Amino acid sequence: MPHHPGLLRTAPLQGETTSSLICRIASRYGMEAKVLRSCWQWRNYPPGHDGGGARADAEVLLNATGRQLLAGLCGIGEDVLARALPSWGQEDAKLSAGKNGVPAAAWRTGGAVAGPVAFGCRLCAARRTGTDARVVRYTPRWERVCVRHGRWLLDADADQPLEHLDIRDLPEVVAAQRRWAKVARRAVRAGVEPERGFALAHAVVARWWEQALSWEREVIWPRRLHQVAGGNAGTELERWRIVGRDAVVFPEVVAVADALLDPVMAELAWPDSGAGQPRPLPADGAFCRRLGERVGRGWLGPLAATDYGGPLTSWMGAVIRIRRGAGGPPGYGNDPWWLRQEHQPESMAAQLRVLSEERSAPGSGTTWRSAVSAEQRARITSLVNDAEEQLTQLRGAQYGKTADAAQQLLGNLGHAATLIEQAVRETAAAALGAGMVLEDLARWARLPADVLAEALPDHRKRQPGKER
Repeated sequence: MPHHPGLLRTAPLQGETTSSLICRIASRYGMEAKVLRSCWQWRNYPPGHDGGGARADAEVLLNATGRQLLAGLCGIGEDVLARALPSWGQEDAKLSAGKNGVPAAAWRTGGAVAGPVAFGCRLCAARRTGTDARVVRYTPRWERVCVRHGRWLLDADADQPLEHLDIRDLPEVVAAQRRWAKVARRAVRAGVEPERGFALAHAVVARWWEQALSWEREVIWPRRLHQVAGGNAGTELERWRIVGRDAVVFPEVVAVADALLDPVMAELAWPDSGAGQPRPLPADGAFCRRLGERVGRGWLGPLAATDYGGPLTSWMGAVIRIRRGAGGPPGYGNDPWWLRQEHQPESMAAQLRVLSEERSAPGSGTTWRSAVSAEQRARITSLVNDAEEQLTQLRGAQYGKTADAAQQLLGNLGHAATLIEQAVRETAAAALGAGMVLEDLARWARLPADVLAEALPDHRKRQPGKER
């Protein structure tokens, strides 16, 4: 391979994937990346998407000889590459088992090597390198804004063509990234790892995002979403809600992280819990009311307070237990920043895969998400969550005076039963509207068909071929 350091020197960008650098080197040499990659012996096949096609977040691990070869090709010292490339120096059994002295390489996915992978800003890369080429970098979500060019840099692990979203008309998103530095310093002072604080806040807001379709007073997120979609999401609203979520909710994520790290806010949760007289968290609690105000939604408090079983109420429960000196459930104790697996938001890649599967489902195999409106799904989910919370509260209700315990048990059981009954009706109505037969729904709900029909008085007009 001919090499002239003065002409073909290709410097790495900070946090770049090794695979991305190899592609840019190939471009400098005027060849396809696969031709340049033939300089290494490969121990496995490159990762691809389920439907075919190469993954932009594919990563490369090199053995010592392979690293020397790469350093020579780009004209950069190995010490510089080690500081810039997070995967530099990482090896595995596939590489060490090879022949000594032979440049060897192994494919991986970036997320399994060094964390979240995103596209880099092409304009920034061109400014530094003089060429317009795709760059892929390890970038946490709190650093996804290119302030210079007003871009939100998207995850590179999804099977979709966009590398960035235009946020030039959303200054609040840019301001949130600047604000995050202060929030991260507050986390460090509080003894909390900033990435854990961000992850919890992101989970809280992502849960709100799923519920927001039924929030009549929500106007901020729809405006931002249409903005990042080029002015109007149109008929592709569901796809844009997936692709644009992290950019649209970023200001609220930073605000929630700041609030959860604020000792004054944590103190508000204590009287909400009843202090020395434990009680269920009230809908008009001071903590959630103030949290709603801090995210610019004074009406959000009661909705957040009654969203039982989510990451926010889990955080509040841990803070309250610490104050009381009580132990926590097995598995995570009283760590407020521990994020349960079921609370972790689905990634853009995972959501797009589900959406693709739903859209390709034929005829009678139409999937629930594609047949039932998002608003109906949100109502059903809310009813189920509320019923679950009512039943969860019964675990600590079987103590104290008989009358008090019986009153709380019966009250909560009655409320849970009402919520479950409403969830049954909502689910049956949604399925009926999607074309399911009433008799099948009645059998699955373990109800007589006439009883279910009475609960759904408009069922006849929903069923094709039935007289009104």
